[in-house]
Amino acid sequence: MYYSAFLRQLTRTVCVFILFNSAVLHAAQNSITNNPISNLNIGLTALFSAGGSTVDNATISDLQAGGHDPAKNGFTVQNVELTMKATVDNYFDAQSNFIFLIDAAGETVVELEEAFLTTRQLDGGLQIKAGQYFTEFGRQNVQHPHSWSFADQPVILSRLFGGDGLRSQGLRLSWLMPTDWFSEFFIGAQNAKGETVSSFLNADGEDVAGYILTDRNARDSSDLLYSARWLNAFDLSDSISINFGISALQGPNASDTDSNTKIIGSDLYIKWQAINSQRGFPFVAWHSEFLQRDYEALNQTDPNHQLLSDSGYFSQILWGFKPGWVVGLRIEDAHSEGDNSSDPTRDDRQRVSANISWYLSEYSKLRIQYNRDEAQHLVDQTADSIWLQLEFNMGSHAAHSF
Repeated sequence: MYYSAFLRQLTRTVCVFILFNSAVLHAAQNSITNNPISNLNIGLTALFSAGGSTVDNATISDLQAGGHDPAKNGFTVQNVELTMKATVDNYFDAQSNFIFLIDAAGETVVELEEAFLTTRQLDGGLQIKAGQYFTEFGRQNVQHPHSWSFADQPVILSRLFGGDGLRSQGLRLSWLMPTDWFSEFFIGAQNAKGETVSSFLNADGEDVAGYILTDRNARDSSDLLYSARWLNAFDLSDSISINFGISALQGPNASDTDSNTKIIGSDLYIKWQAINSQRGFPFVAWHSEFLQRDYEALNQTDPNHQLLSDSGYFSQILWGFKPGWVVGLRIEDAHSEGDNSSDPTRDDRQRVSANISWYLSEYSKLRIQYNRDEAQHLVDQTADSIWLQLEFNMGSHAAHSF
């Protein structure tokens, strides 16, 4: 008798709970329908790696200079990225990217990687971006680590743009030109100070090629970082497409009160994809970039002022030979003028990388990669490394750029 009454009361309670929650859910759905941010997309992407090298951890940190590279013998949390995207209203779209990682010392790092608005309704093919964002320079710099075709950042980008890529706070204007082919021009201004603008007003390091850096602040508009990029894309045939871009940067650096840095670059991307493809396979994609930096090393304590020149390239080819399977090969070279044999940030350096990636679905991937490094600062001049990488995605997963 007691149990029968208890069951009847429990049944009534459950029914009331279900009806109440149904009403709340219905009201919430109606509210979201009338809310301009109802299209909020949230996703999380995580990258982990495991592996090792023939050199110790201290030397690996010089070889793997990217902030999201496999950083040590053993396991690495390369990048855990929380992304939020939405249409704010009729005038703006918005995006934010928050980064979590564990560095080589085992410390947790949290970063605001990007947070910016882009306009929706400007006439004449114009668009404005404002906030914290990756600078449009070349093809690779604007890509997040989960979009990379290899487990680590190219050497020349780590040298010129720092471990986290070139990004800062600022304003950018783009113009989609009225041409018969895709042609877009970008021009922008950003703050030149901080650890993510390492070729400019970043004084974190003690020196550059022996020139002591100073804690220099921006005084006026001439001390901002200015960027320009011109991107063109067109189809060579029904199965072959090509992208070609040129980029330029100019801004102050931290070696003296009136010293500047200039960086120029070019990038080429060609992709063949079978007309009768299955999920985008088979395909062959070739991506190459060349960069050169002229760094004015003007130090009040050194009468011998000089222009430090650094240049390099990377060229990589990917073959998607069957759905979900991609083989990659990358060749890199970086060097600087002068005797820099003991400086891991400016010595002569070459790297060859080979990998194979298995995309189990659009939400997970496995990759194994082999690196062969040759660098002047290495005791034996060479190092061999193997990295196994795992990626998974939860929630909204943004499509990778072409």
